[in-house]
Amino acid sequence: MNKSIKKHRSTGFGVIDGTKLLLSAVFIALVIIPLIIMFTNIDPESIKNVVNTPNFWEIVLNSLKVGVIATGISVIAAYFLARFVYRSGVAHKDLFSILFTLPMLVPSISLGMGLIILFGNNGIITKLLGQSSGIYGMWGIIMGSVLYSLPVAFLMFADIMKYEDASPYEAAEVLGISKFRQFLTITLPYLKKPLISVIFATFTLIVTDYGVPMAIGGGFKTIPQVMYEEVSGMQFGRGAVWGALLLIPAVIAFIIDLINKDRGNSGFITKSFEESKSKIEKAIAYTVCIVASVFTVSPAISFIFLAFTEGYPNKLSFTFENITDVVSKSSEYLINSVVMALCVALFGSIVAFLTAYLSARMKSKTSKFLHMSSITSAAIPGLVLGLAYAMTFAGTPVYNTMLILVMVNTVHFISSPYLMMYNSLSKINGNLESVGDTLGISRVRMLKDVFLPQSITTLLEMFSYFFVNCMMTISAVSFLSSTSTKPLSLLINQYQTLSKPELAAVVSLIIFGVNLGVKGVFRIIKTRKK
Repeated sequence: MNKSIKKHRSTGFGVIDGTKLLLSAVFIALVIIPLIIMFTNIDPESIKNVVNTPNFWEIVLNSLKVGVIATGISVIAAYFLARFVYRSGVAHKDLFSILFTLPMLVPSISLGMGLIILFGNNGIITKLLGQSSGIYGMWGIIMGSVLYSLPVAFLMFADIMKYEDASPYEAAEVLGISKFRQFLTITLPYLKKPLISVIFATFTLIVTDYGVPMAIGGGFKTIPQVMYEEVSGMQFGRGAVWGALLLIPAVIAFIIDLINKDRGNSGFITKSFEESKSKIEKAIAYTVCIVASVFTVSPAISFIFLAFTEGYPNKLSFTFENITDVVSKSSEYLINSVVMALCVALFGSIVAFLTAYLSARMKSKTSKFLHMSSITSAAIPGLVLGLAYAMTFAGTPVYNTMLILVMVNTVHFISSPYLMMYNSLSKINGNLESVGDTLGISRVRMLKDVFLPQSITTLLEMFSYFFVNCMMTISAVSFLSSTSTKPLSLLINQYQTLSKPELAAVVSLIIFGVNLGVKGVFRIIKTRKK
């Protein structure tokens, strides 16, 4: 941050630092204290029961195997997809980017269900290939986990490639250095730090998810799945032990990401990359991108197929009854989801913006503490946070209300929007405050007339991020909603348990449609703002 911003450390010290400490205290109260209460509910008997579970080590190893294999596949695939889209000269880059990220618009359990429709015992592709058994168990979870995590890894690599300088590669070409040696001596050193962040972010996403394993895992159990089953069976002490285990990889990833915060993106590019003119490379790129698009779009297509099927797999006749059934019985749950998502998006965006403004533009001794407090929830899996809130607020007036759902989702998702705005505000010219002071312009007016207009695109991204994630979340809200406040996403597992996959597909399709519509509207607004 440049010197002019540092000058403001002494301006209004008491009020500014007091506000920062208050915000930090709120973040700590809503993240750390519930976790402490969860840990206090872990008794020696619960630990003994969990460790002595006959297949305890098998469950732990299952989670690690799935995490490692799926992370490897997802990260490698995401890197090459990002490289093909942004370096090979393919047309329709935006379209491919949208297609690759479509799985982000539905709950992970829906992705598992989509794979069952395609590759289950009675799956469409299973029957076409003449197979008698479906892809359940470890490899089914791995396929679903890749589908779930690929969009995040792809977006991270796409962002990394925006800041890579082409000059070293041009110099290497002049010196006659081969492409392979360029990759070893230029690309890998540049990717080293950001690659660590991508790997750990992807691994954490996979190893803490229970939606995919629950849908397609069969008898292959993972830690999040067992934790959910324990808590659903009212074994809160044992659930807390599994939750503590689940925290370990998430916290390790968070700490490594903090240590590794210099991601290698200096932001100083002397020369941008020119797209490849190789026809062979472009042909390979198109082939890979089309295959990947089919993979990421297939769950949505399977939802459409199943939603209009009378009784899969025995009755495949076309019907509208599934749609009318879900709409007539579940409209209140859709309203709950939309209300919750709008409240979280509005409140979360305001809090994230003000917090980022205080930590990025009003530097003081407490800025770093506020920054750390704001991103702490990134280390907490949603399932663990939901259990911690259930143990903390059970028996209080807010339990099972819309308020607690808004609280937990705001806390759960605030880290990424906060960092978006923090980075955006940090890039705005630091001399603006000094100019404002010289001209007698108040901070409030600077905020309203300068910072808000310059950050409007990021604000839209933040609002969209909050809304979409709230519409599809199942982990953080699983233990906190009642019949009157239940979000629509929780009906997917309910319908699957009742052996009504057609209705679960309709719910998934509704969530997908709402999120796709919201993303489309915000994309149009952002385009017009540019």
